[in-house]
Amino acid sequence: MVQERNDGMNKDIVLPSIQNKRPALSWESKIKKKLKTVTPCLGKFRPVVGQCCHQCTPDSLRKKLGPSSSLGFHNLLSINETQTRYRGWLVRRVCCALFVSGRKVYGSPVSNRLERVCQSNRVKEALTAVHKASEDGGSQGQLDCLSPLLPLINTCISSGLLRFVAWTMLKMFPSIFGNVQVNLNHLSALHKATQEGSLLVYLYVRQSSLDCALIPLVLFCHHLRVPYTVCPLHINSSFLRSILQKVGVLLPPSALTEQDAAMDQLYSPVMTSLVRELLHEGQAISVGVSAASGIGGQWLAHFRQFIKEGSVPDVSLVPVGISYDCVPETDIQVGLGSALQWLRSLLWRRPGGSVRIHFAQPFSLKEMCESGRCRVDEWLPLQDLLLPVILHNRTSSVFGQRRMSWLLPLSHYAREPEQPSHPDRNLSTAIILHLIFSATSCTAVMSTALMSSLLLYRHYMGVRTSVLCRDVGWLTEELLFRNKDVGFGGSLVEVVHYSLSVLAPHLVMAATPSRKDPLIFPRPCLAAILHLSLQAQIVTHTFILEAVGACSVSAMLCEVAFSGVSSRVRSDGVEGEEVKGDMEFDVVLCQSELTERALQLCHLLPPGFMPPCQSSQSFALDAVDSLVRCGILIMEEIPRDIPVCDFWKKDGALTWTTSDDPYHSDSDCEEQDLHSYKISQPSQCPEMLFFLCSMLAGHLRALCWTTMALDLVDTPLAEAEFVAQIHSHLCDTANKKKQHYESCSEEAAHTAVRTLIDLGVLSEERQKGSVFLGVSPLFQLSENRQKVHRFISQYLYN
Repeated sequence: MVQERNDGMNKDIVLPSIQNKRPALSWESKIKKKLKTVTPCLGKFRPVVGQCCHQCTPDSLRKKLGPSSSLGFHNLLSINETQTRYRGWLVRRVCCALFVSGRKVYGSPVSNRLERVCQSNRVKEALTAVHKASEDGGSQGQLDCLSPLLPLINTCISSGLLRFVAWTMLKMFPSIFGNVQVNLNHLSALHKATQEGSLLVYLYVRQSSLDCALIPLVLFCHHLRVPYTVCPLHINSSFLRSILQKVGVLLPPSALTEQDAAMDQLYSPVMTSLVRELLHEGQAISVGVSAASGIGGQWLAHFRQFIKEGSVPDVSLVPVGISYDCVPETDIQVGLGSALQWLRSLLWRRPGGSVRIHFAQPFSLKEMCESGRCRVDEWLPLQDLLLPVILHNRTSSVFGQRRMSWLLPLSHYAREPEQPSHPDRNLSTAIILHLIFSATSCTAVMSTALMSSLLLYRHYMGVRTSVLCRDVGWLTEELLFRNKDVGFGGSLVEVVHYSLSVLAPHLVMAATPSRKDPLIFPRPCLAAILHLSLQAQIVTHTFILEAVGACSVSAMLCEVAFSGVSSRVRSDGVEGEEVKGDMEFDVVLCQSELTERALQLCHLLPPGFMPPCQSSQSFALDAVDSLVRCGILIMEEIPRDIPVCDFWKKDGALTWTTSDDPYHSDSDCEEQDLHSYKISQPSQCPEMLFFLCSMLAGHLRALCWTTMALDLVDTPLAEAEFVAQIHSHLCDTANKKKQHYESCSEEAAHTAVRTLIDLGVLSEERQKGSVFLGVSPLFQLSENRQKVHRFISQYLYN
């Protein structure tokens, strides 16, 4: 881990205090002379992250709003007298207060806001519906109904209170984090966009409740407009609510959770109209989206609706990537007592690692919607894509992309006659998926994430420290080659020691007197494995192409092993060779079949792993090509009976097309070259293949266990209760096996249930305002459920 000095330009690098005061390690002397320094860049350049999508927003990508050279990083918690207008020994003691007082705070007028919100058609219709059966249906009765929401409507940004809260956080965060590094590359673009009057909306993927505090603090410290933050916290204390609402935090009513508030008949239209009025005032908005459930993504649909109806000319979206060495645990339900107890606990703890924040390049939401490059006309239900393959053994898949309409609440498009397949709904869902993918793509990989990935997926049975150091250097280079920023650097020994010290509660370190090199392996318990799995998700996101390709290769190899026939069977019907004895790795994989397996697997991926502007076919081809680039597969051409240059002996007549056909290509009349792949023979190839397969094993295993659990669950059940029972079953199964705890998270249970609903295994039925889940008639037969289980388990590396 490294920490930049106070100038923020990372010219001088010093180690945090947690490393400078550490005890000497016995294994350092053995490997210190052999290993080089871990650098966070290739050559002299850092990876460029946070650029706009070249396909969906080419105009925003070409718009250069800032300098092209790298500006480095700035430690937000390192404040000294050079960042103020004053000098001297007294200034050095109060420099934080002087720094905060010198920051620019943009005005936040609240005049006439209540009247403007009440004049909205959405609010008028909601108030009419609420008072339709009421005795007092007059205007005074309607205003009385709005009284619980008046604090929400009157949310403002008080300059004095904002400076005090910012000073408090700058004093408090050093007890939580070692440093908070901010990438300065795109901040100049945000300054330029603010000067031009662009409406900025910051979007991040939710990890912790502190996400809501970090983004406004960074913007405040860099003279940018502090956004109004849509916060999911359920705060009971009226004192805390009043303070937060005076610094721009939009909170749901204290009696409602975020999900209940989104379905509330009055809160949802009032909140939507309030956000529209804030945009009219020129304010910025900050929104968090859950990658698993899509909660929070409905605001992107609202922003698009504002543009469509002409209420707002355009909105500039800014994905924000936040990386933690250790994600802080915070409670969603906050009271005054729990807040004070949490603050008191900070006095007795040491900093829990570093944070790195990347602001991506702003891009136009209007351009993304109107360019037509994000196609949704090929979106199909998952059961249309995979059930013909699962139940009827079709050899070829249906071309199209999986529709994930559940990412957008049904209440948002309640007026549409065809809710699940409406084009506007599909486009809004595509924007949600794209923003989740963009925010995750610009997130840096921290040393703890890299270490967790190695210990979970490559060395689950344990590894010596010297081997672990070697693999850290190798995996860092692989991440940089894939244009992924890493949040660490310096001596390899220091990086490994720091990450192990942060992850120490979740690891077991064993040392024998005969060997000075200790053995390290994950602690075999649910909490430890889930923590490591959560940290390793960003590495899986980076290697998703290779992971999909590796699981597809593993599925074909398993088929070869079980059938006893070599994989030399090609599409031309050549008979295979019988395998005698132990199967060697010298097998040949057909390109079309391998691509077909990768295409089917990418339909099962959780949301956010692939951009919606890329077709599933292109993603599957890239997955196979990625294995060629990393040396796992070797491409070879299938020999032809007739040479390619001999046109006269080719079967079939020549095809003719009109010259004005816009889709005509000179290559249309040519036959597609047939390729096959062989497994590479280097000694590390099988280990690399299994490492990549293990990255998706947790998700696939959760799907398999959920399918098997349908025999044990009495249906129909309410959706929340059904997911809770599935989660309990996943935990019980892992405890019985005493392994595979990474498949037992609540997120894994929720994703598995949503996948089985999309696949048609589970059916949804609305009763009394709630959603009940039950096994569909087609899959009440155990034979069909077994087919689903076999289809998923073929990709599961065991």
